[in-house]
Amino acid sequence: MCAHILVAEDDEMQAELIRRLLLQEGHTPVVVHDGRAAIDEATRRRPDLVVLDLMLPKVDGLGVCRVLRQNGEIPVLMLTARSTEDDVLLGLGLGADDYMTKPYSPRELLARIRTVLRRTQRPADQSPVLRAGGITVDPLRHEVTCDGFPIPCTPGEFAILHAMAAEPDRVFSRRQLLQHTRGHDRASTERAIDVHIMNLRKKIEPDPRVPARLLTVFGVGYKLTGQPS
Repeated sequence: MCAHILVAEDDEMQAELIRRLLLQEGHTPVVVHDGRAAIDEATRRRPDLVVLDLMLPKVDGLGVCRVLRQNGEIPVLMLTARSTEDDVLLGLGLGADDYMTKPYSPRELLARIRTVLRRTQRPADQSPVLRAGGITVDPLRHEVTCDGFPIPCTPGEFAILHAMAAEPDRVFSRRQLLQHTRGHDRASTERAIDVHIMNLRKKIEPDPRVPARLLTVFGVGYKLTGQPS
């Protein structure tokens, strides 16, 4: 799996380490050191993935993520310090697909990159279109519709809907949904699922404050109802 990956990291030594790791994996990395350069580079040539540090000069990582989401569904892996949990949740709310806290091991970084790229690659073979309660999920075209209207989804949101639409009315725990959206069973990141669910409700519910499709099962998790809304 060879990908064009944009690395936005102001620490030049860290950026060079990531660049070398990506080259060893067969990817084509492009490195920038500030947020404005990241936006310009992503606009000039759409990357397959952005490895995005939150603490960037000129435009911070949250600002970059916001602009990337306005320009399409570019997968984003955020890098951040442990003391910025609120920023992490905000970044996930803006559509980031995954995040890592510093310091991190090179092996884990590569594993996360592989997971995001696998999840965002279109499947090579024909996959069935899934339908549940007015929601249609097309894995081949990576498209979601709600009552016939197209719904833009981040890769993480798509993975959640795909898993739930395959088994309508099944209750998924946060940990189970993490396995679909991240490929990592890390209890410390289960709050990220709540952010994805909140964003999905804004997109598919007539009134997100009173969900009728994507329901909470208190003390257990979430389910996508198979009944028409």
